[in-house]
Amino acid sequence: MYKIFLLMIAVGLPMSILGNVLHWPVVMMFIIFSLTIVALAGYMGRATESIAIHTGPRIGGLINATFGNAVELIIAFFALKAGLITVVLASLTGSVLGNLLLVMGLSFFVGGLKFKRQKFNVFDARHNSGLLVFAVLVAFVIPEVFAQEMGDRDTFTFSVGISVILILLYLAALFFKLVTHRGVYQSDHAEGSGHEDEVAEWGKGKAILILLLATLAVAYVSESLVHTFEEVGEAFGWSELFIGVIIVAIVGNAAEHASAIIMAYKNKMDIAVEIAVGSTLQIAMFVAPVLVLASIFFETQMPLVFTLPELIAMVTAVLLAIVISNDGETNWFEGATILAAYLIMGIGFFFL
Repeated sequence: MYKIFLLMIAVGLPMSILGNVLHWPVVMMFIIFSLTIVALAGYMGRATESIAIHTGPRIGGLINATFGNAVELIIAFFALKAGLITVVLASLTGSVLGNLLLVMGLSFFVGGLKFKRQKFNVFDARHNSGLLVFAVLVAFVIPEVFAQEMGDRDTFTFSVGISVILILLYLAALFFKLVTHRGVYQSDHAEGSGHEDEVAEWGKGKAILILLLATLAVAYVSESLVHTFEEVGEAFGWSELFIGVIIVAIVGNAAEHASAIIMAYKNKMDIAVEIAVGSTLQIAMFVAPVLVLASIFFETQMPLVFTLPELIAMVTAVLLAIVISNDGETNWFEGATILAAYLIMGIGFFFL
């Protein structure tokens, strides 16, 4: 698989540069850009797997989510700069749905096909449940409710205030998990079972270097990808909402998709769940607020106000993820249930 990714990168990056210079057809360039980003994300996932072996499942999962979301943040930043507010908000929605439903669902399903019963840290699951409720049900729904009685200027100012609070709470959550209460809440099974005996494919320095180089390459390709959205949407009959919720989210989160599924297949469920849920929390409590604050410096400001279908979809995804994951164990059927929810929502957004 990684040889294929390497070939895609070796071909895709030069073609991305040539296509930009020679102005190749937009739809063809959209496909080239997307496949190149997916291949780069695959190598980011490979590097973070090595880092996870060196650092442990929590920090490894956090690093994977951070670099995976770096792709999402870069794409969203250039879309925000281009004034595509609908695409940016939709991509944030798609990230929440993609991580909680697609990534988690595929991880549970693929892992469950190999192991009849898989366990993960129930204390982390319950801790993350509270943060998910806060981040989506409180921080995303409340602005929509209050915006009904506010003007545009007040709504944006309110969104800036919420964004600052979200970032501070996210940093506090990291401090709680990684410093003050690290190792306090352990599950009955050994965290990262079999993890200690595994040898990392790459050294920590090499893995971090590859992550940084891949992220820089993704930044270049992502900026070009954003400029294809409008014409590609017209060519395929896709709305900006569908492009943001489904297309951008899948391309932008390819690193987490690959890594979480691989970890689940190896029965490293603590890392798989940390990637899926940790990435969702990072999107809701860090990436979205950063984009709101960044929009202050752009011509078009972005309030933290989503459409009703986006909000209902995110709230449903959070509730379903909490109900299924709160017992600290899973199987393939629960994965199939979560995937079914994602497919239903994807079809709905396609027809909007």
